[in-house]
Amino acid sequence: MSTAVASAEQVLYRPEEAAIVLRIGRSMVYEEIRLGRLQTVRIGRRRLVPPDYIAEYVELLKREARATA
Repeated sequence: MSTAVASAEQVLYRPEEAAIVLRIGRSMVYEEIRLGRLQTVRIGRRRLVPPDYIAEYVELLKREARATA
């Protein structure tokens, strides 16, 4: 990875990278994508997760936590 890319803010995450950011397992990310809870964009056959979709997913988790508390 070049220095310019490494220092730039990441725009799209692979599901495996999203799992690291969210601190959950890779299979959990794919399950949440399958359920429609974590949105993705498609480029060709690849599924990628923009950071704002990760933030929306975290907000969903917060709302669910408040609803069950």
